Amino acid sequence: MSDRPEPLLPLGLRLHDRRVVVVGGGPVGLRRIGALVAAQAKVTLVSPTAVAALDDLAQRGQIHWLQRPYEPGDLQHAWLAMACTADAAVNAAVLAEADEARMFCLRADDASGASAWMPATGRSGRATVSVHGDRDPHTAAALRDAAVVAVEAALREDPGLRRQRRLGIGMTAGSGMVILVGGGPGDPELLTLKGFQALADADVVVVDRLAPLAVLDGLREGVEIIDVSKIPRGRFTPQEEINDLLVSRAREGRVVVRLKGGDPFVFGRGMEEVIACKEAGVPVEVIPGVSSAIAAPELAGIPLTHRGISQGFTVVTGHVAPDDARSTLDWAALARGGTTLVVLMGVESLGSIAEALLDAGHDGDTPLACVIDGGLPSQQVVLTNLAAVVDSGPPPELRSPAVIVIGAVAAFAAG
Repeated sequence: MSDRPEPLLPLGLRLHDRRVVVVGGGPVGLRRIGALVAAQAKVTLVSPTAVAALDDLAQRGQIHWLQRPYEPGDLQHAWLAMACTADAAVNAAVLAEADEARMFCLRADDASGASAWMPATGRSGRATVSVHGDRDPHTAAALRDAAVVAVEAALREDPGLRRQRRLGIGMTAGSGMVILVGGGPGDPELLTLKGFQALADADVVVVDRLAPLAVLDGLREGVEIIDVSKIPRGRFTPQEEINDLLVSRAREGRVVVRLKGGDPFVFGRGMEEVIACKEAGVPVEVIPGVSSAIAAPELAGIPLTHRGISQGFTVVTGHVAPDDARSTLDWAALARGGTTLVVLMGVESLGSIAEALLDAGHDGDTPLACVIDGGLPSQQVVLTNLAAVVDSGPPPELRSPAVIVIGAVAAFAAG
């Protein structure tokens, strides 16, 4: 026997609307079926039992589940088979039927006799990187990760590759577009993969102070960075000016990434920017981000819901005080709602908010946590209660940006 790796012919299978049979409903089957559903294959699962996630896919009509043991003939009319049970005899029988039908088959427990192997796969936008490691999954996974990093680096440095990827997502030669990217609460590692890929494509990045600024250092040379921060009681870029920047740069044929903190549509005025682009005839895409309303409390150890304590949460803006004529919130109703209250942009109005909630009957002992700089190395959590805020004022350490959590769950921050 030769020690050299067995030669393979790597192929990309187009499985859309083609029948694939997976025998085995355990964790291995779940892993394979997840990829098959993403490839839009018509999946038939053959197994007497299945893990809960596969049961759910069957109930929702995403896969067809034959809830019984494998039987000869189950592979009929299939394009591909996967033997994923813990029973070697069953897997061997599936492989034998597939070989008889001249159908490719993966075998999870013994790849040496299988007619097909599953590579370690990674994605970068529309590109797929697949690596075989001569049946060594650890080697394949390590090489896959290195290959994806190399692809991203190439996209940053090679204008031709970026241009080809843009054409692949629907842009025409010479046209520009705007991509709104939610950057998450501040930690650059909480930026989504799709957001990271958008930045690799960018010619212009329009950024504000709440975005994960550390990612700017990874941009390729030549990217134009435009700071449009809105600082409380300080420098301010009008929204109309931001809209005009997005449209004008895109009309120059450039890819413009509007990098925001949190999620673009959670008090981020993202829809205003989308409307401005559409009215100007500029293509626009939105990439959701991890909302700081949920992420900042979570990073501080605060669950917004918890069994027996909170059955829901309400996210509101505090950029205007409850007694301000511009406020459209019913603070009395919020006080009676029984949900955790999350206040964004409420640093300046916290005293008025606490007073309004107490006036509406909220318990003064209700915990209140202020998560400052959530997701950053400078993150700080200040714990107090509604009555203390009314009696003594907001905590002296409180500063913007902060996410304020009001409710029993806020007490978890103390741990």
